Amino acid sequence: MKKVRIGNLYDVYIGENLLENTGEILSQLSQKCKVAVFTDENVDELYAQTVVKSLGKHGFSVYKYVYKGGEGSKNLSVYADFLGFLADGGFDRYDLICALGGGVTGDIGGFAAATYMRGIGYVQIPTTLLAAIDSSVGGKTGLDLPQGKNLLGAFYSPKAVVCDTQTLKTLPKEVFLDGMGEGVKYAILEGGELFSLLEQGINEKNIEKFISLCVKVKRRIVLLDEREKGLRKLLNLGHTVAHAIEKLSGYTIPHGRAVMTGLGVIAKASCDNGYLSGSELAKILSLLAEYDVQPLPFPMNQVVREMSFDKKKRSDYLTLIAIKGIGDCELVDVPLVKLEEFFL
Repeated sequence: MKKVRIGNLYDVYIGENLLENTGEILSQLSQKCKVAVFTDENVDELYAQTVVKSLGKHGFSVYKYVYKGGEGSKNLSVYADFLGFLADGGFDRYDLICALGGGVTGDIGGFAAATYMRGIGYVQIPTTLLAAIDSSVGGKTGLDLPQGKNLLGAFYSPKAVVCDTQTLKTLPKEVFLDGMGEGVKYAILEGGELFSLLEQGINEKNIEKFISLCVKVKRRIVLLDEREKGLRKLLNLGHTVAHAIEKLSGYTIPHGRAVMTGLGVIAKASCDNGYLSGSELAKILSLLAEYDVQPLPFPMNQVVREMSFDKKKRSDYLTLIAIKGIGDCELVDVPLVKLEEFFL
């Protein structure tokens, strides 16, 4: 098992068969209390029983809330219903939430923890690659509104992240590739060993190392800018385009796949605008192709119009992350009136 410490806040545990040890890990972090296992229908069938059994074995009183999975459930209705479940169960500030599942589960469960009784403890237990390497780390929680993705949220750190790599073996290929969108993002941001590892290919032998390297990249950036006032925006590499793609598709295109496409778009735009060399662009596009990058599914001018509503917009400009080289990215403020010119 690998353990990555996030500042003085919490540990990320990475290894095989950790679900069976959930109760033991939590008993080191909290007194015996009520635990609400928040999970979706698919994950419930696969893993909830193991987690519930482990928690019960170590003296926790376990309650389970199961919702219909998918990005469409990351809304106020599911959130409010879960808060009602906590209140009806008599949960107080000394109790815990376990968010067991992918990024949507972590976002809803974390936001519920941040806001129920002004904050109770929670643990992230990611079961997808995307959640393991990205959304479970860094303390971002939130919901979507009809007007856009993640418009409601809070920065709220978990007590721990428990990443059982065995859960990744059950992922369909498409879901695994969805997670690799964030993995390629980290590789472009960091370069070096991580980029080389992705070029070699991710497998059972190096998956723990891959996850820990991604977590360490995010740790380094998050600890420099916990509230996303500056450098943490680098983690949005490819995301401005991706969020536009997701919204235009009615959220039928998964987040990581949209990020993968967004990375290709911003890499080409970075080269066209003189930030990135042609040789470095070729290396990035080659890596994206290894992980089945999809072409832009909408006309670029339509994507640009949608990008102008991004939550990172400030008055008359939008902050983009330009790629200057592999392992070298920078924040660039682009006036909205020149946004289309930047990409076309």
